Amino acid sequence: MALAFAASPSFAGTYPDKPVRLIVPFPAGGATDVMARGMAQRLGTELGTQVIVDNRGGAGGTTAAEAAAHAAPDGYTLFFATMGTQAINPALYPRLRYDPLKDFAPISVTHLTPRVLVVGPQVSARNIAELVAQAKARPGALTYGSSGNGSSSHLAGALFESMAGVKMLHVPYKGSAPLLTDVLAGRIDMTFDSYTVYEEHIRSGRVRALAVTSSRRLQALPLVPTVAEAGVKGYEVSNWLGLLAPAGTPKEVVAKIHAALGRAMATPPLREQLATLGIEPTFGSPEAFGALIRGEIPKWAEIVRKSGATVE
Repeated sequence: MALAFAASPSFAGTYPDKPVRLIVPFPAGGATDVMARGMAQRLGTELGTQVIVDNRGGAGGTTAAEAAAHAAPDGYTLFFATMGTQAINPALYPRLRYDPLKDFAPISVTHLTPRVLVVGPQVSARNIAELVAQAKARPGALTYGSSGNGSSSHLAGALFESMAGVKMLHVPYKGSAPLLTDVLAGRIDMTFDSYTVYEEHIRSGRVRALAVTSSRRLQALPLVPTVAEAGVKGYEVSNWLGLLAPAGTPKEVVAKIHAALGRAMATPPLREQLATLGIEPTFGSPEAFGALIRGEIPKWAEIVRKSGATVE
């Protein structure tokens, strides 16, 4: 019996004795991938093994989430979850083949990535008040682009419309890259996208950041107010990411990963790298992460309902 227990996947004493796979729900090269690889490198160092990034893009992250949910619960498969995969997709995809709560064991939220309301060079508004005034004067004339129907950038714009009392035209794209091209060219008036994507263009003056979507100002843009500060009271969209394991992963293994993750996210080089990208590294308890996901699901379900967002 002792030998059988020692050989069981639930025996955490020897964990890890082989590489760990980190499933990432977006392709290589994007902002999510950059965050995942920085974390994976540090986490591997702390665990004493290699953490291999497995990019599985497609279907708004549902492909990756499903694969992670149905992986063996032995600690050798982890999932880099996003607000989209765990909180938004349940309202967008009526037949998800994973449960965002029941199929996962939370480890910790790891990254907060506030979005920036960016306007193109053809938009004359210099602040939120002027933008809202222009939108009210010409309902449906101003356009905002997103990385896709039902994406967090789409829903951030839909929430802004609702709370500011304006009507704008939503234009969905297949990712942030083609959207960026059209914003820079003046073909799209604005977007609510990641600061990481627009950083160099904001600094060069090719686009203007009117506000950030989080509850507090971005360290990288200290002079840019929050949307709430700028006049749309109560508005907040903070995109979060975090680490999950398949449900049923032994508690001892989850605890070991959690401890290693805490040390990894506190590493000064990692924190400095993320700060330059406008990303806030964070860390908390598994219970707090689980509570965050539970609270976000009904919030985004209501936003999706009001926006009328659908996916093909």
